Order: sequence, then C-alpha cells, then structure tokens
Amino acid sequence: MPQPCALVWFRNDLRVSDHPTLAMAAASGLPLLCLYILDAESPGLRPPGGASLWRLDRALAALERELASRGGELHFLRGPAETLLPEVARAANAQRIFWSRRYSGAEIALDIRLKQALREQGREAYSCNASLLAEPWQVISKSGGAFKVFTPFWRALREKIAPPPPLPAPERLSAAPWPAGAPQSLAREALRLAPSRPNWAAGFPDPDAGEAGARKRLGEFLDHTVEHYATNRDRLDRDATSRLSAHLHFGEISPRQIISAAPPHPGADKFLAELGWREFSCHLLYANPDLAWRNFNPRFDGFPYRADDSAQKDLPAWRRGETGYPVVDAAMRELWTTGFMHNRARMVVASFLTKHLLIDWREGESWFWDTLIDADEANNAASWQWVAGCGADAAPYFRIFNPVLQGEKFDPDGAYVRAHCPELAGLPMSCLHKPWAAPASVLAEAGLRLGETYPRPIVDHDFARRRALDAFTMMTA
Repeated sequence: MPQPCALVWFRNDLRVSDHPTLAMAAASGLPLLCLYILDAESPGLRPPGGASLWRLDRALAALERELASRGGELHFLRGPAETLLPEVARAANAQRIFWSRRYSGAEIALDIRLKQALREQGREAYSCNASLLAEPWQVISKSGGAFKVFTPFWRALREKIAPPPPLPAPERLSAAPWPAGAPQSLAREALRLAPSRPNWAAGFPDPDAGEAGARKRLGEFLDHTVEHYATNRDRLDRDATSRLSAHLHFGEISPRQIISAAPPHPGADKFLAELGWREFSCHLLYANPDLAWRNFNPRFDGFPYRADDSAQKDLPAWRRGETGYPVVDAAMRELWTTGFMHNRARMVVASFLTKHLLIDWREGESWFWDTLIDADEANNAASWQWVAGCGADAAPYFRIFNPVLQGEKFDPDGAYVRAHCPELAGLPMSCLHKPWAAPASVLAEAGLRLGETYPRPIVDHDFARRRALDAFTMMTA
C-alpha cells in the first residue's frame, strides 16, 4: 500500500493562486496527487465544444507548467470520473480528496455520487467554491427562492456577501507518485484536445492562457481601459473590454482576484456589474438545471419558431456569416476564425437569429457552445434566453435589433466590418452597413457584385420585424 496522500481533482479551476481546495490539500501535510479527468461519459454531463477543447488544451498546459515550478505534477485521465476517481483514490491510498464545486444539475449529481462512493471506501472528500463570489444558495430573494431579475440580485450579493480576500499560491508542493495499480496516466497530448486534420484552429490568436496570462490581461485592462469601459464597451471596433471570459471560465483567475484588484472607479463599477451577470447566470443554472434546453418562461413553449425548408437554409447562412447584413456577418465570421465574439455582437446575432429569422434560440446556443472558446453553460444559456425574450430579466419581446443601426452605432467607422468582411472594404461608410442600398456605380467601384461576391439580405428587416411581432402576438393570444 502506498504512503497516504491527498488527491486534488482539477476541473474548471486551472490555477494555483486563490484556489481554496489546493490550499486545503497543501495544508494537510500530505503529498499531493494532482489529477485532471477529461470526462465526456458521466451521465448528463455536456461534452465541451470543439473551440472550448482547443482552449482547454492551452489552459492545462499552463497549469502543468505552474504546478511543476512548485514541485507538483499534473496527471491526466480520459473517461468517466465516477469510475476513475474512486479507482485512483484507492490505488493511491488517498486519505483526502479535494475538488472545486460546479453548479449544473448533472455536475452536482455526479459530486454527490462520488462523495458517497469515497465515503464507502473510508475516505474523506471535500469540495468548496472556487469560481463564484457567493454560492447560489447564499443569495436568495425575499420570497426564499432564486432571483429572477438581475438588479435586486446584484444588490443583494454586494450588500450581504463579503468575499474573503484571495488566497496566495502554495510556495512548494510535494508530489505523490502515480500509483502502480491505477489506470495508466496519460500525457496531455493524448487527450487529443486540439484539432489536427484539419486544424481549423490554426488561425486562432494566441490566448495567452493560464493564470499568468489572466493576470497580465487584467492588469492591462485596469491600467489602460477600465476608465472608459462604461462608454466604450459596446464599440465593436475597439479593444474596450476585459477579454477575461475564457480565463474566468477555465478558472485561470477568480472573481475574488478581479474584485480585489479593481480600483474604485465608475468604469470599474460597470465592469464589476458585468461580473455580476456571470454570477446571476450561474445562480439561474443552479435553480434551473434545464436552462440550456428549456424555456425559462414556459409561455414561450408555444412560440411559433420556423422549422420549414426555408429556415433550414437560413440557419447555415447565419452560421457562415452570409446573411447579407454586414455587422451580423462580420460577427459570425469573427467567431469562426477566432473562437471569440464581442458581447454586443453576440446580442445582435442572437436577436437576428431568433427574431429576424424566427429560428429557435437553442440552435444558436448549440452553435455558440461548439464555436466559442469561452463557452460556459450558464452564461451561454442565460444570455441566449435573455435575447430571445424567454429568459430571466429578459429583453422585452418588442426589442428587435436593427442590424443596420447597430452597425452604424457601434462600428461607426466600419473597422469591424472591414476586418471580417474584406469584400466590403471598398464601400464608403454611407452604405457599408447596407450595401444593397448602394448605387450600382458605387458597387462597381468597390468591386462588389451583390448575390455573387456578397449575398443580398436573406430577409427584409421591416418584414422580419412585423413577422416577429405577429409571432409574439400569436404566442400571447
């Protein structure tokens, strides 16, 4: 029997600083066996999308280096955690097992089953919060249930919950050897997280993954951007947001670390409120485990989404960025070529899919899940439902974004559209966001042939708006 050890199971908490479970394990005095399990088999767990897996590979590589620099070692397995974790714990003689909590229904159920299995082995299992400012059950409405509106939720969180200061990283870790009787540990590359044939992510920008990259990005944002965040954050043509979403999703930085670093400034207050939306989304997912596939507002179960042959042609056009509306197409191409999309653009394309095309929000949620490097079950589902009008604190049904006006307002110089739709680069600003309105001579001078080098709009805005409002009327009749 090996010497006793502590097992640290990493999940969406891929850092060493402000890591409560790692700190508890290190304080136990036992050597640590650090493990990551790529689990796409446990019942109900949603397998990550392709872009998220690519980003995960970078996050794990950074954590591997960080642990090694402190004397630790990260091991990898692939398969059902429900089977693998107890097997490793038994083989390694792990007296204590530590992990950070997750909050979807399937994840919670898995943790309950694992704790029971480990207790039956006579082992102690500990889990705690490493990803939120407060646990979902700590912030409840006056009626005793989950909040359904963001503003009172954020007020209650800020007034009632004082998150403790971030924890320092352990200076040195003592690594336990991989036990001989456990399933064979894999090299990270054997997890096959990154695409190869074809390598569709070859053009993705370097994410500067890991907690060092997260700290660098936060520092640059706080030093140079946060002051004007409230006024510039919706500009598509500017680097005016934090770009911390993937770092947060993979746990390379904690919200406590962000709040601790943020200066007292109006721009910072607005930024922290966006962090509050992340908390609110997780709060909603905890209370509504089916948030990613069922309408939060059941009235929308009768919404007349299109599912005919015409809709089946429109959906691929939306995915490819070939709708004929430049700001929509630029956003969808940004997503496909970089794995990221600006938040304002996410709202515009979601509104276009659900209201201009009357296609079910779940189609868009699924596409984002597979193509976003920061795809997060709570944020993705809550945001899509918010735009579609069926979610918590949702945008009113009559808010139907005009893609032309959105482009003119948030890409006023056309830099965003020109970057992602280069075939439109020669158009003057007067018609860049509505090329179908350009005179033939202007199109010719720009080398643009509508219907050939760039599509005509797949739906007329005024017609689409009327049709959407009629659909909402049918739902409420």
